[in-house]
Amino acid sequence: MKKLFAGTMLLFLIATVVALQAGYTVKVHPAFVCTDYIQGKVFALSAEGKVEWEYPAENCNDLWVLSNGNLLFNAGHGVKEVTRKKEVVFSYKSKSEIYACQRLNNGNTFIGECNSGRLIEVNPAGKIVKSIQLLSDGVDGGHSYMRNARKLENGNYLVAHYGLDKVCEYNNVGKLVREIKVKGGPHSVIRLPNGNTLIACSDHNGDPQVIELDKNDKTVWQLTKNELPGIELKFMTGMQCLPNGNLVLTNWLGHNNFGKAPHAFEITQDKKVVWVYNDNTLLKTMSSIQLVDSHGLPLTDNKLH
Repeated sequence: MKKLFAGTMLLFLIATVVALQAGYTVKVHPAFVCTDYIQGKVFALSAEGKVEWEYPAENCNDLWVLSNGNLLFNAGHGVKEVTRKKEVVFSYKSKSEIYACQRLNNGNTFIGECNSGRLIEVNPAGKIVKSIQLLSDGVDGGHSYMRNARKLENGNYLVAHYGLDKVCEYNNVGKLVREIKVKGGPHSVIRLPNGNTLIACSDHNGDPQVIELDKNDKTVWQLTKNELPGIELKFMTGMQCLPNGNLVLTNWLGHNNFGKAPHAFEITQDKKVVWVYNDNTLLKTMSSIQLVDSHGLPLTDNKLH
């Protein structure tokens, strides 16, 4: 374990040196939870880079630290809430692949079913209490139909249609109210407090990016593939907006990109890199991240994740 810890710290120091050489001011490593899609695990890492907790989660792409300290995440064809003692206190299983989940204020869990094209809300007992069908009955949307999705404060649903190169907003009965065409394969979406929409895009068309659009679909902020010195965007997946306005991003390193870029980094609104995570001894393909405080609890409003 000492050898692993030493290797972890060495790689972090190397990433720090690389960032400093690129002109960045790198802050102390924060504690965080994350998913590793290819390893099929959820991890909690300390500020020293030590694995404090891990749990199996097939093809995990969405992860939340709840206010009680439990972790909510997708796992293959289901969603689980697991305590730090590894007790499963909520579980939902489906025939469909699932890549999106969210705990709602009323205690129910919102889930996006990829293949079936269903947006559902499930109560704590695991019973579906609301279901919206985006595809016709019997139609299989396939592996790429849906990735991240969120229920908004106004009751609408924001869905990243990864394979269709668009983000759609549906009302509370499933009627399309807005369609945003985005190159690169949208993977994750956040509706910001100012009403703008933040979208992380994958590597479709060789165009990974993170883009912020206003209510009229006008680009007001954008991070492109080779804009950051020393950090190439490969496949942008998870996002977290921090209280200070900074943005934490995960750079998925699948599709033969392992070791070719950092797993995650934090940037300011004017695109200055202040933190880089690049440890390849522990992680292979980080797909979602959430920074936490020293007690492992959420830093801020979970809606911005």
